[in-house]
Amino acid sequence: MRCDCHVHVVGPIDRYPQVAERTYTAGPAPLETLQALGASRGIDRFVIVQPSFYGDDNSMLLDTLSRLGGKGRGVAVVEPQKVEKAELTRLRAAGVRGLRANLYSPLAGRPIGSLADAFHGLEALARSLEGHIELIAPIEILARNADLIAQSTVPVVIDHYGLYGSSRPGDALGRALLAIAESEQVWVKLSAPYRHDKGKLNISPDAAWVKAFLEVAPDRCVWGSDWPHPPPHDTHEDRAVQSAYRPIGYSELVDRFLESIPGNLSPARVMSDNANRLYGF
Repeated sequence: MRCDCHVHVVGPIDRYPQVAERTYTAGPAPLETLQALGASRGIDRFVIVQPSFYGDDNSMLLDTLSRLGGKGRGVAVVEPQKVEKAELTRLRAAGVRGLRANLYSPLAGRPIGSLADAFHGLEALARSLEGHIELIAPIEILARNADLIAQSTVPVVIDHYGLYGSSRPGDALGRALLAIAESEQVWVKLSAPYRHDKGKLNISPDAAWVKAFLEVAPDRCVWGSDWPHPPPHDTHEDRAVQSAYRPIGYSELVDRFLESIPGNLSPARVMSDNANRLYGF
């Protein structure tokens, strides 16, 4: 079956509090809704990614993985200076396979920090977890740290096409990103086409970028929906009210991605096979 490799599940705020430093308040996004949406397109496996508004409290993530059983994997957030080996063991047993480094949407009042600091804090922990570092960062940050990523001793998963923005595969930044993706330990999530230059509700992947990534890393690209489609950064306003998710159709998002896959490549490679290897399904 197919796998959606990047989703967020959000519980009631009275049961799963969101941190005070959050940049927006997220409304409920139940697992049952996600499963129903996925079923319409043959998707029954999900990778739950810890969102910024839960900080390093992975309770919602772990509860969701428990409910998914063998059909779920997780990407958690930890404080490197605080997390203990017993906690990493617990995360691994629950299905967590990655630790997230966020250099794109930090909590309010916190600096973005450096990629080097993120790696130094997480690399040994990810190795202990027998997992990977999941990295969300704009293309400019990725390009500046290409050598660091290439020298990683654990796999690195890059979110959302490397947040290429308006860059093209053939320009300087684009070539740098594709060179990073060529490294044998680097994986790329082909997810969230609306985070780039074609509009905040765009669901059509950029065919040139899809083709470019699948040419350099056909066995290390996975697909994700980014459900429930978090609101754009510039709409984060009053934390006292819930921000609306982007009104995007899940089925249409899947269909447009499948249409973007070059004809010489089986959709199952990206939607199933690669995900099974990366997450150990």
